This record gives sequence, structure tokens and C-alpha cells, in this order.
Amino acid sequence: MQPSKGRPGGEPRDIGYADPWYDALAAGWGESAEQPAAVLAPRPGDAAADPADVYLEIQRSAAFQEVRSRYRRFVVPGVVAFLAWYVAYVVTATTAPELMARPVAGAVNVAMLAGLGQFLTTFLLTWAYARHARLRRDRAALELRWDAQELSRGRGGAV
Repeated sequence: MQPSKGRPGGEPRDIGYADPWYDALAAGWGESAEQPAAVLAPRPGDAAADPADVYLEIQRSAAFQEVRSRYRRFVVPGVVAFLAWYVAYVVTATTAPELMARPVAGAVNVAMLAGLGQFLTTFLLTWAYARHARLRRDRAALELRWDAQELSRGRGGAV
């Protein structure tokens, strides 16, 4: 049996730059420490661009601005709504303790339900954020990442 070096099926395969789903930073399950650096290293004869210029060019691109605006359109209302809900809970607990102490069922009162609602809201907001990122931003951000790497390696991306 041949050693698999962390990959099923025998010898490690040569992963090229053209594989858009290969993440050199996240890969590392049994791979040597040198391999991710070699994947991102410039090839001989390629003129590497200055990283600061590359990232400024990406930042000024319409694709980057679209990703950022999608992020802001979700995060800003989400943060405002969650903070308003939290402040309303704290203000109600301090200014209307008799309302919060009102029993709902047995030993469970309004304050307990509102406190549990805070936890539920946190989990729902986290789920909604992850879903929004997956459906609306991740693919575009990955394309920007590849464009940045292409530009930094001197091949000219799709920006």
C-alpha cells in the first residue's frame, strides 16, 4: 500500500491554480507546509504586480463595491434591529419591573420569555447572516479573490 500523503487514492495530485475551489490556506490535511506556498508563488517569467496597487484596483472595482453594498444592506438593518430589541428589553426591565414580573405560565414570567427571545434572536440572526453570505456574497467574493491573485501574479484578472 502506497502512502497517500493525506489524500485518498494514493499519490498526491498536482493541484493547479485553475481549480477555483482549492483553498490553499484551508488545505492542510496531511499536506506539507511548502505546498500551499508553491501554489501561490509566481511562475517564472510572470511579472508580479505590487500588492498595494492590486488591492486598490480590486477595491475600486464595481464587483467589490457590489459585494460591500450587499454586505451593508444586510448588516446595517440587522444590527439596528437587534440593538433596538436589546435596548427595549433592558429599558423595559428597568423602567417597568411589574410588567416584566407578570407571570405567563407557572414560574415563567415576561422577563424570562424576553430573555430567551434574546437568545433565539441571536441564533436566528446568525443563521440569516450565514445564509445571506452564502447566497449573495460568497461566490462574488471568491471571484474577487481569484482576480486579486491573478493580478498580483501579473496575469490580469477580470476586474
